[in-house]
Amino acid sequence: MPATAGSKRFTVGLTGGIGSGKSFVADMFGARGASIIDTDILAHQLTAPQGKAIPAIVQQFGSEFLTPEGAMNRSKMREHVFANPAAKKKLEAILHPLIRECAEEAAKQASGSYPIFVVPLLVESGTWKERVSRVLVVDCPEELQIRRVMQRNRFSEQQVRSIMAMQATREARLAAADDVIVNDADIAALAPQVDRLHALYLSFAEK
Repeated sequence: MPATAGSKRFTVGLTGGIGSGKSFVADMFGARGASIIDTDILAHQLTAPQGKAIPAIVQQFGSEFLTPEGAMNRSKMREHVFANPAAKKKLEAILHPLIRECAEEAAKQASGSYPIFVVPLLVESGTWKERVSRVLVVDCPEELQIRRVMQRNRFSEQQVRSIMAMQATREARLAAADDVIVNDADIAALAPQVDRLHALYLSFAEK
């Protein structure tokens, strides 16, 4: 099985569509001793005031895409790249290498049983699948995704469907998966699935 670049350590890449519950599932693995490395959190750090990505963002997009505090203006950038695929690729070319670099450094320093990289766009990125030992997908029906995000974010159904249209399809995520957790019920249904995979991952990590 492949490992992250520069490391022989067993690693997991966790992904899922918006509203699938991947962050909640990651927290459950974290409570069992895994080291959770969330690439969304890394992206926020990189685009915060004085973040490593800020100079390149200003050079590529202009200072109008910063907040008065000097962070990337996430809502303005989101609107810009949503309507402009070329701009989206430029932003990804800035952020993705930095995120991978930070994630690999965090994995080297992790003291848990094994690292789990939480990567919302793992399938879409095209590079993460080769950088982890196993891909874990948190899956649920698309209609449930939509209901969850509408309730959580107060988005309209059309807004949620537009976001989902920019993500990999459910079929593509499942095709890329080594392991799947079905999150279509409650915590009681999640726990045994997490326990089973945690035991499996521990057995791999100890080899």
